[in-house]
Amino acid sequence: MAKTNKVVITAAMCGNGTTKAMTPHVPELPEEIAKDVVACAKAGAAVAHLHFRDEEGKATMRTDRVKATVDAVREACAKEGVDICINTTTSGSRFTWEERMGYLKEVLPEMCTFDPCTMNWGNSFVFLNEPKFLEELGKIAQEYDIKPELEIFDCGHLHNLNYFVKNGILKAPLHIQLMLGVVGAMPGNVESLGYMLPFIPEGATWSISGIGKAHMPMMLAGLAAGCDGLRVGLEDNLYLSHGVKATNVQLVERAAKLVELAGREVATAAEARDIFGLTQKVALK
Repeated sequence: MAKTNKVVITAAMCGNGTTKAMTPHVPELPEEIAKDVVACAKAGAAVAHLHFRDEEGKATMRTDRVKATVDAVREACAKEGVDICINTTTSGSRFTWEERMGYLKEVLPEMCTFDPCTMNWGNSFVFLNEPKFLEELGKIAQEYDIKPELEIFDCGHLHNLNYFVKNGILKAPLHIQLMLGVVGAMPGNVESLGYMLPFIPEGATWSISGIGKAHMPMMLAGLAAGCDGLRVGLEDNLYLSHGVKATNVQLVERAAKLVELAGREVATAAEARDIFGLTQKVALK
């Protein structure tokens, strides 16, 4: 689609690794996540990127827990009269393939993550995304009309997208989510962004997030480079400023202010569906 002045803000609520010990503000229970999603939607987020926790707050991909969380988000949004696009994770090397993608047909999110390569995450564990898993994930996403959010941590990941499109695993136009600043991948700086931008496929939309201290620099660089979206949230960054713990809502509010200062407009959920080419599966209101 033609370039728009709108910017889609994604709120990445909790991730797999952010814990209450790190920050008391991270939501873990389905009801906590749902409440936070509503607040983020009211602050300007058009997409909620969801990970899932078990009853003890540990990362899980159990279908019943995924469904409980997504249902809670949809019900809370409907009750409060707000709209948001649902984007669910398929990440988690310690989970089985069935756990990572089997839930998709049960909850029918508008988007799901697709990580096109394996990498050594922070030199602490292997972020495993096997080719056969990705082939199956791509087929399921197309079968249920779920838009893959292509999380890109390194430039080689961008190049690998050509293989998936050529072999019918991914379908253009693509949506790219640049994730810069993870140790073991591209640093979160303008040099990385400048190098990667020419390799974004023609016609693709792209969003950006910086991990940790790269959070603010990558938002500013992304806006300067004409990004279609910004991703913020406690999955990627815990701080509003040095030593000051943030909430998801504060991070969304700051992103919305930056969008406006850049002379652009914050996209609604309906506009995000148009920009990214999403199909709403379950009405939120």
